[in-house]
Amino acid sequence: MEIEQSNLKAALWMMGSLTAIMLMAISGREASRELNVFQIMEMRSVIGLAMLYPLIRSSGGFRAMRTNRIWQHLGRNVAHYAGQFAWLQALSLIPLAQVIAIEFTTPAWTALMAVLFLGERLNIWRILTIALGIIGVVIIVRPGVGTVEIGQLIVLGAAFTFGISFTMVKSLTRTDSVVKIIFWMLTIQSAIGLLPALHAWQWPSLHVLPWVVIIAFTGTFSHFCMAKALLYADATVVIPMDFLRVPLMAVLGWLIYAERIDIFTAAGAALILSGNLLNLKNRTAAAKESGPVL
Repeated sequence: MEIEQSNLKAALWMMGSLTAIMLMAISGREASRELNVFQIMEMRSVIGLAMLYPLIRSSGGFRAMRTNRIWQHLGRNVAHYAGQFAWLQALSLIPLAQVIAIEFTTPAWTALMAVLFLGERLNIWRILTIALGIIGVVIIVRPGVGTVEIGQLIVLGAAFTFGISFTMVKSLTRTDSVVKIIFWMLTIQSAIGLLPALHAWQWPSLHVLPWVVIIAFTGTFSHFCMAKALLYADATVVIPMDFLRVPLMAVLGWLIYAERIDIFTAAGAALILSGNLLNLKNRTAAAKESGPVL
């Protein structure tokens, strides 16, 4: 069934995605004040799996979640688990705007991984995306000039592993549905984190439990909202809305945690986002030249 295009509906779904991601960042910082990150991630996966059940049932039940690519799912989720762990750790170490700005190098890493492992070509636009992403990170981190924060290096590692994860997701979407991919993400990550979580386990207080539930909900459905947005509008309309995360997170960090954003973070973020926009513009132009994809 053909979906009627609507920029308004796309914007509303993207508003949901942005809200979910920002809530996840704040909740992650608040929950990590009391709980170990391993425990937070385990609770997120288990609660998220319960929340996903209605979509699993509407997609044919657990029998429909069978896959012939279990090893690819396993590899993808090892990388994604490492990235999520590093991202949550970084939230408590550096300003929120820095976390999000450096995380936006993920498209550059994804482009590089797609060239190396999916056989995609490295054109001038992708080279610019990677180069601007690297320069942007150097400006934010300023090695040799200021003190390099461990949190900056941790979130850079998270962006790299997210790049691996997203590249593998791109491959998995050729054969598996979005619901199936999310199901295996939550199942495998629950298994990966079970023993570390039990080792560090402590019962969450009534104060922190709502934050964990918010992490589970937002972590599971933020990407679902973005996927719905892409149904109603082209990527050139949807993806630039996602770039609002950087200024919005900077504002939230200032309002809630009194975090100040220096000129280096702003300049580095601008370069990283510019590289992403150039790559997005090139992809759209290439799609128009090749005609509609059926």
